[in-house]
Amino acid sequence: MNQGMIENVIIRHVVEGDLDACFTIESTCYTTDAATREKIEKRIALFPAGFLVAEVDGQVVGMVNCGATNNEDITDDAFKDMTDHVHDGKHIVIFSLAVLPAFQGVGISGRLMEKFIEASRDLEKEKILLMCKSGLISYYRKYGFLYAGKSKSTLGGFEWHEMYLPQITEKELIQNY
Repeated sequence: MNQGMIENVIIRHVVEGDLDACFTIESTCYTTDAATREKIEKRIALFPAGFLVAEVDGQVVGMVNCGATNNEDITDDAFKDMTDHVHDGKHIVIFSLAVLPAFQGVGISGRLMEKFIEASRDLEKEKILLMCKSGLISYYRKYGFLYAGKSKSTLGGFEWHEMYLPQITEKELIQNY
């Protein structure tokens, strides 16, 4: 599949029927840091506005999901269980951005990120926060994310780095001009 860009990708909000496909993507793309099926089900139920999937020819091949919070400390692993999720929280925290290996390298994750950033602006969030492994810092910088430093989290036994993307809402743009 890794040949150029795929044109027939649909980026849409998750629906309950996507659960099995999303769990397959999560468990294929992550190891000890993968979310359980129950966690993904909870994310779908509690915050579908922050859960996008990429579909190619009717197959869900990628996803990005998150929770919302008023906190800037995203190292609490309980948050990934949606324990402290605040629907109207001022920040969005990305939990997973993943694309099935057969569909990687053809621009799907980039399309998911662009749509996710747009959706977070529509939700009027102040920042998008995330933790990533060191090899992904440059990837997120391409989308404007700034490096916040090494994280205290050791989720899955990995070293994590925190990044953030300040969001400017339409209202703020109008106020500034």
